[in-house]
Amino acid sequence: MSTYIGIPRIPTTRRAGVTDGQARILRMACSLLLDYPDEGLADKLAAVRSETPLLPAEIAGRLEAFCAVADEWGVRGLQEHYVETFDQRRRCALSLTYYSHGDTRSRGIAILAFKEVMRRRGFEAARDELPDHLPVVLEFCALDESDIGGQMLAANREGLEVLRTALRSAGSPYSHLLEALVLTLPEPDERTLAGYRRLVSQGPPTELVGAGDLDATPFPVPER
Repeated sequence: MSTYIGIPRIPTTRRAGVTDGQARILRMACSLLLDYPDEGLADKLAAVRSETPLLPAEIAGRLEAFCAVADEWGVRGLQEHYVETFDQRRRCALSLTYYSHGDTRSRGIAILAFKEVMRRRGFEAARDELPDHLPVVLEFCALDESDIGGQMLAANREGLEVLRTALRSAGSPYSHLLEALVLTLPEPDERTLAGYRRLVSQGPPTELVGAGDLDATPFPVPER
């Protein structure tokens, strides 16, 4: 992988041509498969495979690549890999606010912003996770027909790219899901690239006295 002064570059991708409906299908698929694998894994894989014919080949292929590994490893093997990857690697965190706010006090405000956006759009997650948990965010994006979900993903693009690059570097099958996801997003601009390089080289923000410059709500909260 090429580097920027020792920092891995974002793997090159070009946005796939997808409709809003296809983007929602893909985001729901990623939401299901990025969740902790349980005994319902086979049903989730079947549900995702039933929708792949509706998606562009380059996206469907990445979903099928993950499903094939999941079939081979089984629930137990995938569970062990999931814990090793997402629970023990900081650059593979599924909490989006970790990348933008680290463990600072402002992270709590950012999490509440996610919750408030979802509440105002009438969304209530069925799973027991914080609202910035990527599978929860993707479920919201899939079910909500407004553009706010896409804005939430775009506002957290740097974190998504750090996660994607880390999964790819680790050889994780979950990288296929992040690869598919970013194919539905606009190509990263210079600001996103700079934020990515800063995150990789310096890590997430650390606590600052009077840290009022951290944007706790980087995406618009819809009016009531």
